[in-house]
Amino acid sequence: MNSIKLLASGMYLPKQKIENEVLNEKFGIDKNWIYKRTGIKTRYWAEEETTLDLAIKAVENLKEKSDLDFSKIGLIIVASTNFENTMPGISFEIQKYFGITNCMCMDLLAGCCGYINGIDIARKYLEVEEVEQALVVGVEKLSKYLDKNDINTTILLGDGAGATLLSKAKNKLYAQNIKSIGQEGDILTCKENQPIWMDGKKVYKFAIEKVTKNITELLEEQNLNIADIKYFIPHQSNIRILTNIAEKIGAKPKQMYSNIAEIGNTFNASIPIALNEILDKKLLKENDKILLAGYGGGLNLGSILIEI
Repeated sequence: MNSIKLLASGMYLPKQKIENEVLNEKFGIDKNWIYKRTGIKTRYWAEEETTLDLAIKAVENLKEKSDLDFSKIGLIIVASTNFENTMPGISFEIQKYFGITNCMCMDLLAGCCGYINGIDIARKYLEVEEVEQALVVGVEKLSKYLDKNDINTTILLGDGAGATLLSKAKNKLYAQNIKSIGQEGDILTCKENQPIWMDGKKVYKFAIEKVTKNITELLEEQNLNIADIKYFIPHQSNIRILTNIAEKIGAKPKQMYSNIAEIGNTFNASIPIALNEILDKKLLKENDKILLAGYGGGLNLGSILIEI
């Protein structure tokens, strides 16, 4: 199966940084409690910027760093859990803003794992050569949907956007294991005119049990083990979840890439932001294998194996 080539990436974080100290005072908790519980020190909340603004700025960052010709983009996918407008979608607004023609656009609502779905959808279009390049964006403005008096979500969630530009890569490994469990979707919800709500214990159990199994299945199907993977890049949900999953699949600490301490949990933006950092730091070389793992609302989960 042909893989995808990571042509370029970009990211954007709002300027308002929310330090733990602010939340410690608000909730009257010990100064180290949030970090010990979540692994997070800071998160970013947008003030005036919309979800669309965040997405456009991430794509602008990608374009500035790569100077690529956007006329080759034939598909734009935006994964998010919050859209200010039903029509036109964010992907269509990105097309308009950057003057991209002859292009398909789609906004994807698939919980916190939507970016993973978006990458896999893009690969299928690239594989059959219906498009030459695909732009996949993960973006969230979760601060808009927070109950700021709910300690369970407020200490975790932040805003941000990540963008990845893809093309087809021949004779490279690509594999995915993406599944949905709608029967259990009520443990993480955001309903109309209501804030984000989650059952923390059940979300934790879901992540540890189901995600570990999902990753293990993918590796076994490809006759690989975790030692063959250069970087394991999970959804940045909670450091306790990440380290537990890594331990269960046998990943060494240096294999798991995490930036949750500085950025927090940004749902669909978390993996593309982490991937952007890896690419900016030039941590990958040809033939390296990376493993992306998303999970969350829906419930939705999926892992993707990419050979660079």
